[in-house]
Amino acid sequence: MIPGGGQPNMQQLLQQAQKMQQDLAAAQEELARTEVEGQAGGGLVKATVNGSGELRDLVIDPKAVDPEDTETLADLVVAAVQAANENAQALQQEKLGPLAQGLGGGGIPGLPF
Repeated sequence: MIPGGGQPNMQQLLQQAQKMQQDLAAAQEELARTEVEGQAGGGLVKATVNGSGELRDLVIDPKAVDPEDTETLADLVVAAVQAANENAQALQQEKLGPLAQGLGGGGIPGLPF
């Protein structure tokens, strides 16, 4: 509110909203470019996702490959991807959380917080 009980300046409010929208778009672009890693089996399987959670790379150490036990390898792949996605969610919260608070703190539809 404006001191003295005056009406808020609509132009100023629109400019602030526009800036927050630009900041949010810039943060989302940065997330899409940033890669985070998750691993399982002591590093035998490593998954890399971008900050949006999109799988970008998967590295499997040959020691993890046992033709007699593909189930364990599949479990390691799933665990590595899950770990990478958890790291991506933490990065999203770090980058976008302050912007969400600036927009009322109640979370933004379509975002994970």
